[in-house]
Amino acid sequence: MNPFQTLRFALGGLAANKVRSALTMLGVLIGVAAVILLLAVGNGSSQAVRDSIEKLGTNALTVSSGTGFGGSRSGSASATGTKPLTVEDARALADPSAAPHVESVAPEVTTAETALYEGTSHTVGQVVGTYPAYFKASNSKVAKGDYFSNDDVLASRKVAVIGATTATDLFGTADPVGKKLVLGGTPFTVAGVLAAKGGTGFQDPDDVVVAPLPTVQNAFTGFGSVGQILVEATSSEATAEAQSEITTVLMGRHGIKDPAALDFRVSSQESLLTTQAATNKTFTVLLGAVAAISLLVGGIGITNIMLVTVTERTREIGIRKAIGAPRGVILGQFLAESTLLSLIGGGLGVAAGLIGSHFTIVGIRPVVIPESVVGAFAIAVAIGLFFGGYPANRAASLRPIEALRHE
Repeated sequence: MNPFQTLRFALGGLAANKVRSALTMLGVLIGVAAVILLLAVGNGSSQAVRDSIEKLGTNALTVSSGTGFGGSRSGSASATGTKPLTVEDARALADPSAAPHVESVAPEVTTAETALYEGTSHTVGQVVGTYPAYFKASNSKVAKGDYFSNDDVLASRKVAVIGATTATDLFGTADPVGKKLVLGGTPFTVAGVLAAKGGTGFQDPDDVVVAPLPTVQNAFTGFGSVGQILVEATSSEATAEAQSEITTVLMGRHGIKDPAALDFRVSSQESLLTTQAATNKTFTVLLGAVAAISLLVGGIGITNIMLVTVTERTREIGIRKAIGAPRGVILGQFLAESTLLSLIGGGLGVAAGLIGSHFTIVGIRPVVIPESVVGAFAIAVAIGLFFGGYPANRAASLRPIEALRHE
């Protein structure tokens, strides 16, 4: 029997039980689509975080207390004796004689507050109190209006620069510049609107209000420690020197003699990207493993259906063997059926995965990995061959006389 005849018999066998064949293909389809989509979500999350980190600029450094990366509302010394970062630390880092490779310094405090404007309410994810140097160091550009100034900081004026999302949610299509919003019970005049940076999946960087540090401290966080200090090196080539100078200055201020016992962390964009890449690799592997279980279940479904098919067609197998059909023909026919199930199901799964990747999932824009598409489809076909092997071998091993007696 030539391959075309084998394929024709296999298609006929599948068509004889359309619903059963369709449900089996559905199991493979879900498995393949799950592998493609989950890996795409992991890759999309990684890409979003990487883009967000890179937007800070190649010469930006972040100084945070302890081993954390983020800011805090208002910190204090921990039970272990960790000394929090302060505005005085930031001023020391801005001293050109102590840190000649540091161009600007911006201490930050961060909180979340509810903003109101003419009856419209919006919870702002990040209310940042800082200095004007923050905008350049974080690569934040204004689309409308202007930044607040050093005079605004010294006078503790209630002015703010808001993000694109905050502007849209509070003011709609109106121009926010010059208008007043009430933030956590305190009125602020909008000085400018930041250009949109784009979302990172779990947190919207455009949902932000940036105001002078003493104003935010007085209204919300109190005059304690700062969450982190954003430092801009004089150039991307001077980042390493600036990092060393920051470490030396803060060790002196915090009374630390042992470099292995630092109570602060200086993170460059390169180190953040390295850490993020390692975390994302683990995350993606876990997602792939979960999706692979779906493919395994689909393969078990193929085995189950093919065993039922062999049982139902035992007399047919006996007749074909009695009239001279060799073992290889019977084996090839049932292997072809199981492979077709996985081939068609895998193809439809690839299509479903690619279509699904055009939609945002849990706030993340999936980015398809081409290798995952090829790999998932190839594994699906291999599963058809592997899991169809046992039923096909069982059919080919039936003795003609026993098959003909089967009821």
